[in-house]
Amino acid sequence: MSTEYQTINPTTGQVEKDFPEATDKEVSAALDKAHHVYENDWRHRSIAERGAIVAKAATLLRQSSEELSQLMTHEMGKLIAQSRLEVNLVADIMDYYAKNGEKFLAKKEIKEVPGAIVTTEPIGVILAIEPWNFPFYQLARVAAPQLVAGNVVMMKPAPSVPQCALAYAELFRKAGAPEGAYTNIFATIPQVDRLIDDFRVRGVTLTGSERAGAAVGARAGKNLKKVVLELGGSDPLIVLPDADLEHAIMQGVIGRLMAMGQACASSKRYIVVGKDRAKAYLDGVTQVFGSLQPGDPAEDSTNVGPVVSERSLNGLLDQIETAKANGARIVLGGKRIQRSGFYLEPTIITDITPENPLFQQETFGPIASFYAVETEEEAIKLANATKFGLGATVFGSDVAHAQEVASKMESGMVWVNSFSNSGPALPFGGVKNSGFGRELSEFGIGEFVNHKLIQIPV
Repeated sequence: MSTEYQTINPTTGQVEKDFPEATDKEVSAALDKAHHVYENDWRHRSIAERGAIVAKAATLLRQSSEELSQLMTHEMGKLIAQSRLEVNLVADIMDYYAKNGEKFLAKKEIKEVPGAIVTTEPIGVILAIEPWNFPFYQLARVAAPQLVAGNVVMMKPAPSVPQCALAYAELFRKAGAPEGAYTNIFATIPQVDRLIDDFRVRGVTLTGSERAGAAVGARAGKNLKKVVLELGGSDPLIVLPDADLEHAIMQGVIGRLMAMGQACASSKRYIVVGKDRAKAYLDGVTQVFGSLQPGDPAEDSTNVGPVVSERSLNGLLDQIETAKANGARIVLGGKRIQRSGFYLEPTIITDITPENPLFQQETFGPIASFYAVETEEEAIKLANATKFGLGATVFGSDVAHAQEVASKMESGMVWVNSFSNSGPALPFGGVKNSGFGRELSEFGIGEFVNHKLIQIPV
């Protein structure tokens, strides 16, 4: 995790604004405030009152929708249409928990044991460590459910989207949340470590890389506190022999290039059953990829934007060159686009053997891996031959059979005949090295609470 907080416009490559890292004293004071507010204020408010503040923040978000969408596009390079969709989704998530919090957190009777009930209570300060690729969505997935549940949140955002992080925190201030209920901290890695070590922080959640997840998970475990990790993915997209090929091509392109491929649950590996259909699929995807034009992501007509940083771009170019050196074939793209900013040609790579490093790597950018297989069984085996298990997609006209194939996928989420999708009521999370725990839905609000048994004699 880098901790140099600054806005670098990925469209131009220019540093536009620097933000100071928090001092140790500021981090300590923020934790003191958060814990005090939790103990003496926030947890004691009714679910309805907490939900009303989250709902008010959602209203303010909608009122500033275009401004915040433009800010996101400016700071991390997302296509403006996708930024607008993200802002709307974030508001929906906040409204969802505000509306459903009382139902999700209601006490439950244990019918088999008269006199026994289970109440759901908050546990304290939750530390969230979040990435840059969805600058508002990632924050809302933690903040909305945990604030409604009665916890307080200390949020360490990604260093490359500091203005988005500040804008999101401002929503809660304007909505009337007490100081300390939601705290944005521009913390350093050592400061994050000390927060995890502090007993007052009762839960930790991270969305990020395997390396970061392993470090945070180990530290949280050592301190005997709950952790939720949402890590990488190398999501397969299987095209069955009866799939509508044109539909699968267009959905596959959208699924691969959302956020310019910088989405953990985007379709990263195309796996097509049948050599003739595989050729047709590859030709179709290549044609669409090749027709896309780079431009300013703030313009509605642009369909190829930048990746987030020079470092990300160079890492992707290194992956491409290493794959080539190990026998892979570049079908399309593979080079930096010669213009200002951090642009990579949409890229398709095939002839990837299990010995090729790319076979097990996640490509976090506009790079698709392509595989042709002879049978459905080979497709499922190849799809599962990865250390990741976040999302997957299956295309087939026989929906019941496609669902059967989906049941054999080793992943936390599978979409049938559609690219990956997210919504407030849909649980999000993975298995294997993609992490554990869930965000969104009723599962998301239940990760950092105490399900307390109360039993009385009858």
